[in-house]
Amino acid sequence: MDIIYFIVQQTMFFAIPLLIVALGGMFSERSGIVNIALEGIMIIGGFISIAFIHIFETRMSGQILLLLAVLIAGLSGAVFSLLHAFASINLKADQTISGTALNLFAPAFAIFVARMVQGLQQIPFQDTFHIAKVPVLGDIPVLGPLLFRNSYITTYLGIGIAILSEIVINHTRFGLRLRACGEHPQAADSVGINVYKIRYAGVIISGILAGIGGLVFIVPTSTNFNASVAGYGFLALAVLIFGQWRTKRIIVAAFFFGIMKTFASAYSGIPVLKDLPISNEVYKMIPYIATLIILAFSSRNSQAPRAEGIPYDKGSR
Repeated sequence: MDIIYFIVQQTMFFAIPLLIVALGGMFSERSGIVNIALEGIMIIGGFISIAFIHIFETRMSGQILLLLAVLIAGLSGAVFSLLHAFASINLKADQTISGTALNLFAPAFAIFVARMVQGLQQIPFQDTFHIAKVPVLGDIPVLGPLLFRNSYITTYLGIGIAILSEIVINHTRFGLRLRACGEHPQAADSVGINVYKIRYAGVIISGILAGIGGLVFIVPTSTNFNASVAGYGFLALAVLIFGQWRTKRIIVAAFFFGIMKTFASAYSGIPVLKDLPISNEVYKMIPYIATLIILAFSSRNSQAPRAEGIPYDKGSR
């Protein structure tokens, strides 16, 4: 059972940021805006929030500091995503090129600012956020060791975001309007829905969640930020496509890729995998090989929003 507990706990560390970022991408793309800038937004969110932690870690207690950092990450991601929204919605630019530009800009910006401020591009921080055991809940048989020991508060935040996303996208008026703008914006506009505002809202929500996802990825897996999130933004796009832009499927896809990432990064803690005559490099390739295989078989039946990637021109009705 200890091995199962270990695998589940490690899977949470890798699956939760994937889940949060993929859900962010879902809000943007269900509104009709392709957002491949998730990687860049993660970097910006992670950079600013980790810098915040680095500055204030000696003045605040761990969990309060982490929650404030989550807010900072979400806000910085939202602001950065406005660049993509303005280019895609107002300027009607190619959304793929706009997203690529932000992905190229983000790490360069993080490295430049970090070196200008402290002379080094790495931003160290102390991991004081680990929760050894949640009081009361950690004592529940089986479920306690699985979910409420050796965890981070961001794990429960990610689960809460997933539940809230399902409610918002499928059971609210805003979610209905968002989906309408991604499927048939002309019809949505004809009944009085402001397509531009809804698409702005979708991209901003995407930025908030991607920014938070950057922080959620960094905290459990490192003690410094080096202007990189290890391609997690692109992996989140794969989760989004594999999940068919649907919340429940995205949750399943995120945890599948989380398990693959666990096998790649923590195989030394799993006796069965550790004893196999396979090199470290092969294990590191597992998540990306799985991504290629799954997308090769699933992308043929992808059901992306019909108006995704098509700039809306009100005069073209």
